[in-house]
Amino acid sequence: MAKLKITQVRSAIDRNKRQKRTVKALGLGKLHRTVIHNDTPQIRGMIDAVRHLVEWEKVEE
Repeated sequence: MAKLKITQVRSAIDRNKRQKRTVKALGLGKLHRTVIHNDTPQIRGMIDAVRHLVEWEKVEE
């Protein structure tokens, strides 16, 4: 299964609570922190909700 490498590149300060909770649920919270998740529709939806705060790329394992 493909994986997604997600990096937070912008702060969640002054964002609404829903976006802050989404960033936290992805395992992020500090700038330039990177996490790897399975490529699922749920994770893709979370990325789409905070696409202006994160960068992501597909990683083959």
